[in-house]
Amino acid sequence: MNEAQTLAYVQAAAVAVDLPLSDAQAQRVATHLHRTAGLAALLDGFELAPHDEPAEIYCPAPFQPSQH
Repeated sequence: MNEAQTLAYVQAAAVAVDLPLSDAQAQRVATHLHRTAGLAALLDGFELAPHDEPAEIYCPAPFQPSQH
């Protein structure tokens, strides 16, 4: 996506979820999203083997009710 397409996407998504954004706010969100997409594209183009980036398995701590 180019910057204009990213801005259009942000504006359409805001309308879809009924999120009021000013033009300035939408532009800021689009700028960050476009930058993030660029970083993701760099990572996507780099070949990694499974052992290169082991993912942690999320394991929440056991629930312990507060004892007041």
